[in-house]
Amino acid sequence: MTVDDRFSQDFRGTRPDAPLGTRSEIVTGPVTDWASDFSHLEPEWASDPYPIQDDLRQRCPIAHTGRFGGGWLPTRYEDVAAIAYDTDHFSSRSIIMSNFRPPLEAAPVGGSPPISSDPPFHHDARKLLLPAFTKTAVAKREAATRALCHALIDGLEGQRVVDAARDYAQHIPMRVIADMLGFPQEDGPRFREFIENALEGVNLPPEERTARMGLLFDYLLAQIRDHLDHPREDLTTYLINAELYGSKLQPAHVAGTMALLLIAGIDTTWSAIGASLWHLARTPRDRERLVAEPDLLPTAMEEFLRAYAPVTMARLVKQDMHWNGVDMRAEDWILLSFPAANRDPAQFDRADQVVIDRQVNRHAAFGLGVHRCVGSHLARMELRVALEVWLERVPRFALADPSAVTWAAGQVRGPRTLPLRIG
Repeated sequence: MTVDDRFSQDFRGTRPDAPLGTRSEIVTGPVTDWASDFSHLEPEWASDPYPIQDDLRQRCPIAHTGRFGGGWLPTRYEDVAAIAYDTDHFSSRSIIMSNFRPPLEAAPVGGSPPISSDPPFHHDARKLLLPAFTKTAVAKREAATRALCHALIDGLEGQRVVDAARDYAQHIPMRVIADMLGFPQEDGPRFREFIENALEGVNLPPEERTARMGLLFDYLLAQIRDHLDHPREDLTTYLINAELYGSKLQPAHVAGTMALLLIAGIDTTWSAIGASLWHLARTPRDRERLVAEPDLLPTAMEEFLRAYAPVTMARLVKQDMHWNGVDMRAEDWILLSFPAANRDPAQFDRADQVVIDRQVNRHAAFGLGVHRCVGSHLARMELRVALEVWLERVPRFALADPSAVTWAAGQVRGPRTLPLRIG
């Protein structure tokens, strides 16, 4: 099989005997009791999940829901860590808690390797990506990232009120990931659409969700074919040519990994930058201190990651079992809330406060266990540079209208609109 042959047809074509997976009833509407009916897609969770998580940690540390076909929400660091490290009882074959469970046969690869992969396949799929995300590789992208941040702020000149989420934060990881994958930089608006479809469209009717996700993979297949016709040095070409176990990667593996890098690589960092700016806009004391003490920024940045961790991951229970006081069934979802773990007072002193000079800060913002984020060095560089440049160029800013700030619903939480008054 040649490289061209792998992508000559749509790799998504299903065989008549292909396992289909299962769908559950879509349940929406107000939550009656977060301990027994939680939903991470409801507006009150999106706007401020921390009081909900704090309440659950006290009275029901592993909450349950019948939505999404049944699932669990641990809120203690100890429980989140235990599940994250336990690949024997919990599968990663789907990491987005939704109304669709992929078939068991999807394991150990999953739809977006390596994040959707189970051991032992996961180790080898992850190893393929490591060279692109080392500290050395990331450092080579810092100058271009810094120049982009300055250019974005140049474009805001003369505006008294700017949307720091849409006009600044989102563009930084979009441009970095587009450059890494060799995608046209002008496709940024399409990336935003793909992200919102993947992470916030979970409760859409199945046909609509399938169609919207299809747009992403149509785009990826077109990019792969363009790379085959016009080879260049980038991560897409690397994945096309990569080998695992002596063979080229399956086309679904190539496209799935590209989807992971596009979705996770953009939204998580966009959210972290936006949440950090939101905090500084509403906390003048911290903003003024970081402007006066720029060397403190790396420490403060880790605290922003802890306090406003953007990412929650999902797992699927492998078999019926009694686990830490609850009876889990095979195929139950686990909503693995790293944000809740990061605010557990049993793990962190003053867990509910943002302490920008916190010295001991082993947070879980990048995950725990074998699936810890492969792109953490890249995310840290983008966040640091974005904040350095903003504070240098825009030392005085505040929320223009706190009620106008909106937050993403779903498993990656960050500001979607962030109106800031400059000066």
